[in-house]
Amino acid sequence: MVHVEPMKISATIISLNEEEHLGRCLQSIQGVVDEIVVVDSGSSDQTLDIAATYGAIVLKRHWTNYSDQKNFAASKASHDWILSLDADECFSALLREDVSALKSREATAEAFEFPRLAQYLGRWIHHSGWYPDYKVRLYLRTKAHWEGKFVHESLVVEGRIGRLKGDLLHYTCDSVSDHLNRINRYTTLAAQDLWERGKRSSMANLVGSPPATFLKSYIFESGFRDGIHGCLIASFAGYYNFLKYAKLWELERKAASNS
Repeated sequence: MVHVEPMKISATIISLNEEEHLGRCLQSIQGVVDEIVVVDSGSSDQTLDIAATYGAIVLKRHWTNYSDQKNFAASKASHDWILSLDADECFSALLREDVSALKSREATAEAFEFPRLAQYLGRWIHHSGWYPDYKVRLYLRTKAHWEGKFVHESLVVEGRIGRLKGDLLHYTCDSVSDHLNRINRYTTLAAQDLWERGKRSSMANLVGSPPATFLKSYIFESGFRDGIHGCLIASFAGYYNFLKYAKLWELERKAASNS
């Protein structure tokens, strides 16, 4: 009989003022992972105390960008298998079972993805283009790395990607104001990303993209089945695209005035 070495997993989380979410996240992976590494970029709340309560290794590092912070966290882990989570995510009971079972057998892939189920304004969202929203979060650090300078970082994997059934639970916006604040923050990063990649705004982007995005989410991705939550998601998705291209236009205007 061939002896299979148990998979050892280091969970990595990047944080900044995550006291509201971090405890739930860390509680959900207790007994599943073998190490927790938290890379913090200057929290002023109870984030570090909560991390310490769960036995996490806490490293302080000045913020660079999402990809760089996550790659740094993985480089500081003791084990080659990395579970990368955001502080507002946690394991469902089924995902705990799936990962625990995976640890006891020989891995058949270099990375694994899970469906992600989001809670938005108190409701679990099963449509609107938000589910199953597969995310690759468990990976061999020798075979994968994070890329993306500004926003929407992605994991680039050299090899096979397996799939687990259990949901990764994502606790998103608790209020409309929270959603608006996130949109404002992420559209700034998205516009900078487009600018760096040589993309430019147009009237078609500003006028056509918002309604097209709304229709895609609300009609073609069955957002109407999520009730008023689906309507809000679709509307904010359209607004996100409008604001992103408006901020890109603003970058163009500033560049022209400085030339």
